[in-house]
Amino acid sequence: MVDGLAQFKARTEPGLRGFTRRNLFRVKQFYEAYREESTVSPLVAQLPWSHHLIILGQSKRPEEREFYLRLAIRERWSKRELERQFKTALFERTVLSPPKVSPLVAQMYPDALSVFRDAYNVEFLGLPSVHAEVDLHRGLLDKLKDFLIELGRDFCFVGSEYPLQVGDRDFALDLLFFHRGLKRSRCHRLKVGRFEPEYLGKLNFYLEALDRDVRKAHEQPAIGVLLCASKNDEVVEFALSRSLSPALIAEYQTQLPDKKLLQAKLHEFYLQNAPEEPGV
Repeated sequence: MVDGLAQFKARTEPGLRGFTRRNLFRVKQFYEAYREESTVSPLVAQLPWSHHLIILGQSKRPEEREFYLRLAIRERWSKRELERQFKTALFERTVLSPPKVSPLVAQMYPDALSVFRDAYNVEFLGLPSVHAEVDLHRGLLDKLKDFLIELGRDFCFVGSEYPLQVGDRDFALDLLFFHRGLKRSRCHRLKVGRFEPEYLGKLNFYLEALDRDVRKAHEQPAIGVLLCASKNDEVVEFALSRSLSPALIAEYQTQLPDKKLLQAKLHEFYLQNAPEEPGV
């Protein structure tokens, strides 16, 4: 931890002009939070002080601090973007609702799990509670920069209504992205209603067309995402259990979640999963 603090001091010292009582408290809080975190201390110098203030001020648990610390570095979030992730309760959602993927993804592409989410917040679209797929599609294109930030930094936009031709018929993917780290395409089907099992058939068809006719020799097979307004986890589990397709079922949320409710559920989750004390 000493090395990490030394690096952080060297990075920030040119801008120091003195300490108020409040600043001294924050420095003490920073030291106490990371002094015994040997796995985290090498990372602390990679973020500016303003980011640390947000993380220290809003994190409730050491694992939450580490979660946001690592993601802020990986995704290169600005201060505003980091604050938004706290507002969307990303940590709580990630712990309570891991991504729902097909067995093929879990077994063959474990690296992909770190860039998938069970739900994506698109509150920045300003959609009404009742909207059509065309409204969702148009909104995502209009706010493409914000959507890319929500997806993750390594995603690149390829196209909207991306054309595919199979036999003598023409088809169109709603949205097509490419992930630089995974070196694979990711296609999105948009549905404004709840998830239905039959949606997977069309998604599998698109993935096969991408792999046969679009994928380049150096790229990995494509992965598909069904982005629905809602889903039943048991229905999703049944639909994916025998699927051989690399697919993910996720929700999109047009409103920020109730963070206090999620924090209460997270507290209950940790209580239920706490290790038993010896002799209990």
